[in-house]
This record gives sequence, C-alpha cells and structure tokens, in this order.
Amino acid sequence: MSGPGVRPDRPGRFWGVGVGPGDPELVTLKAARLIGAADVVAYHAGVGKQSNARRIAADLVPAGCVEECLTYPVTTGSTTHPGGYAGALADFYAESADRLAAHLEAGRDVVLLAEGDPLFYGSFMYMHDALAERFETVVVPGVPAFAAATASVAWPLVRQTDVLTVLPGTLPEPELARRLADTDGAVIMKLGRTFPAVRRALAAAGRLEHAMYVERASMGEERVLPVAEVDADTVPYFSLVVVNGDSVHGTGRRGRATDPASDPASAPGPAGPAPAELLVLGLGPGPDGWLTPEVERALGEVDHVVGYAPYVHRVPQRAGLTRHASGNGVEIDRARAALDLARSGERVAVVSGGDAGVFGMATAVLEAAEDPAYDGVRVRVLPGLSAVQAVAARAGAPIGGDFAVVSLSDRLKPWSVVERRLRALAEADLVVAIYNPASRSRSEQVVRAQKTLLEHRAPDTVVVVGRDVGRAEESVVVTTLAELDADSVDMKCLLIVGASSTRVDRAGRVWTPRWVRP
Repeated sequence: MSGPGVRPDRPGRFWGVGVGPGDPELVTLKAARLIGAADVVAYHAGVGKQSNARRIAADLVPAGCVEECLTYPVTTGSTTHPGGYAGALADFYAESADRLAAHLEAGRDVVLLAEGDPLFYGSFMYMHDALAERFETVVVPGVPAFAAATASVAWPLVRQTDVLTVLPGTLPEPELARRLADTDGAVIMKLGRTFPAVRRALAAAGRLEHAMYVERASMGEERVLPVAEVDADTVPYFSLVVVNGDSVHGTGRRGRATDPASDPASAPGPAGPAPAELLVLGLGPGPDGWLTPEVERALGEVDHVVGYAPYVHRVPQRAGLTRHASGNGVEIDRARAALDLARSGERVAVVSGGDAGVFGMATAVLEAAEDPAYDGVRVRVLPGLSAVQAVAARAGAPIGGDFAVVSLSDRLKPWSVVERRLRALAEADLVVAIYNPASRSRSEQVVRAQKTLLEHRAPDTVVVVGRDVGRAEESVVVTTLAELDADSVDMKCLLIVGASSTRVDRAGRVWTPRWVRP
C-alpha cells in the first residue's frame, strides 16, 4: 500500500480488517498499519447511524483517502422491496461489491473495516464472496465481541475438553433451549428484540442463573448484568450473553446432554429413595403431529430423557429436564443407565424413533432389566407411530393384508439368518416391510435381498421406497422388484415389497387386498 492513487498496472488488493469490539486499543498492530496505508477505507453503517467500525478506527484513517460508507437499506425484516428483507439485502450487497470493485479495478487497495472479526457474523463475508475470486483478498482477524465480553465478566467459558457453542439469538426458542442444554459454555449473539425469547430459552435449559448479559463490550458505556436482572426494553443489538461453562462441572446440572454410559450421576447410592417407573416410548417417525398425546404428556412429566442423540434432540428442552444423549450401538449400556436412574428414584423416559417396540429401545431395556438388580423398577412401554405405518399410509394401503417386518441389519444377527427369513417370507407370499436396508458400511445387502426375493417373486412385484417420510425431504417412489435401484436406497429409507396380490390403481395408490384366493 502506498496511499491514494491509481495503479493501472495491477488491480488493487482487497483487505478485510477486523477492528475489534469497540475499544480502539484492541485494534491489532497489523490492522492499524493497513488502515493507515489504505487508498480506500470502506465500512458499513445503519440507516441514519454512524458506522461503529469507522468510529473505532477514527484515529487511524489517513487524511485524503477515499471513504466508502456502505449504508444498509434496512436493519430489520420490514421493507417494501419486492424480494422482502432478503431481496433488499441481496441487492445492497451486490451494489456494494460493484462500488468496491470499481476501486480495485482502478488499482486502488481497499480496506473494508469490520467490527470484531471479519468472518464472525460480519458483513465482510458477503463482500468476500463477491470479490475474492476476482481480486487478491486478505483477511486480518480482529478481537471478537464475545472475547471482550468474557474478559468483562471474568468467566472461563470452557476448560479442557468442554464444548463452546456460539448461538444467534434469532434461533427458534425451542431450538435455542435445546442447544443451550447440550453444551458446556455458550455465547448468544444478536439480541435486541430477541432478548425475551433468549431469556426464556436460558430458563428452560437450566442456564439462566449462570448467564451474564454484556452490553457494548469494551466500550465506555459497557454494561454488565445477570441476564435475570435485565430490562428487555433496554437491550440494544450491540449486546450478548455469556453462559459460564463452569456451571456444568462438579455435581452437574439439569439440562445437560451426557453419555449415560459414563455418567456418574446415573449410578445409584447405597441407600436411595424407592425406585421410580421407567417409561420406554416412541416419538414417531418425525413430525410433531405424529407424536401421541400420551407420549407428549409423559415427556412433560419426567426428569430425564435417555436415548440415541438424534431422538433425544427431538424432545423440547424445558426447565428441570436432563437429557442424556449417546451414540449408536450402545443400546444395552443406555438401557442400564436409564434403569440405574429409575432405581435411584428418578423419573426417566427412554426414547426411540417410530415405535419403541419395533427395532427400538423397548427390547434393550427389557433385556437389561432381566438383571435381578432392577427387580424393583417397573418398566412401561408406550406405543408410537411406526415408520412402516407412515410409509404405508403415504403409498396407500400396501399392508392392508398379512405382512411381515424384517431388518437387513446384520449387527445383531448373521446375514445367513436375514437371507433365510427373506426367502421364507417370499415363499409365503407376504408383504414385506424392510427396515435398515443400507448404511455406509452395508452397501451390498439391498442387492442381495433383491436377488433373494426375485427367486420367489415376479419381477413386476410392486415395491414402495419411502425416504424421510414426514420430513421436508420426504419422497415416496413406487417401482417394481426388478427395477428397484439399489444404489438409491440408504439408511433413511424403508422398503415395502408387495405380495403377488398387491396392486397400483389408476391414481397411483398402492394397496393389498384383505382377501387371498386359494
């Protein structure tokens, strides 16, 4: 950089320079040097407002340089733009990129000031997306606002193997509560109008008493308060919440997701209260509307939810609820941990997707409960809508007659048993619903199952392939056994292979008659 001017021999360089959270003394030496030598200094500003980034760097901007103030057309979701808020911002970023590109094409070096760090919730990222492929672009990191806020409250966010999660306050309240419950330390950005929902989410996650509010971190008007004491009407956008990771250490706290196989809190003491009932329940295949009222009531009454992480995450976080999420393949350990909690007097629910009794946790819990140590624990299974019912309903009525259900997973049984059962079901001319058809480590079994069934079924046997039924990515494909594309089948699919009587009507609905002719 050599000051203002035009160097047609080369395009200018584009610099994204972080200027820190507000205190000019937190600007890095590198940032200060680059700003002082810039041909063009650009910065963003709200409508009718001074640029905070420009204010921070005021003493560093060289006299005589070109300044480009990129003024947002809107700062909230309200706009008359035909494309709405997103359309207004998209046009703004495109126009801003064109303004900066004109300087760069003329050989001028451009420094775009960014509050905090350029790549941390910053508008610089959109300019980077638009310009980095055309011009040499360099990013200079800055002190992020949450680092300054953490210093202000003097709280260690995380220690050793703790997890720090940075969350936007614009997340839906239930999702924000879930993520707060499932992490150690947390930072919540983008407050302002979102603050009431953020405070409710903190309370639901059991984190409110360990959350501090920091307004305008590192600036002269900085304000630090416990979140519980903040007047929501006074919260500006330049504020955030710091959640202390130390609150999860020691005796633990409600709301934290843990691995029940290694959770010392789940081990009963030598003489605890009377055992509580252990509930095992199915959440259905996906949509909240498929959750039964009975299961919903049960989830609202228990103190602990135990299960495979994707299913535990479907349970809304609330105050007083501890979530124990673990990985796949540890069903018996998970069941024992839940039984231990119930034996110590805790109210516990073990969750499965679909119906807990159909390739779910019910059998694992009952298997673990055979241990005499759990004789005092009553286990009750609550039914849920199963995946086969959901796929069948989407297709029509393919399981309206006799049908069987089988899993292609050979994790708990040898493939020879799977193959023998498939052959017997094909010979019996039963509709067959196939769970767990494929996974990353089992890519050939659908082909082998298809070949086995074709030994006893006609090539034009109807097959329904349901994927992610009930979710946004849902698809239902009706094909035949011969034309089934095995490569398109994965773990998100459930297959229904029809009987010889299964048919497809003129409207494309699949159904199997209740009657069977001799």
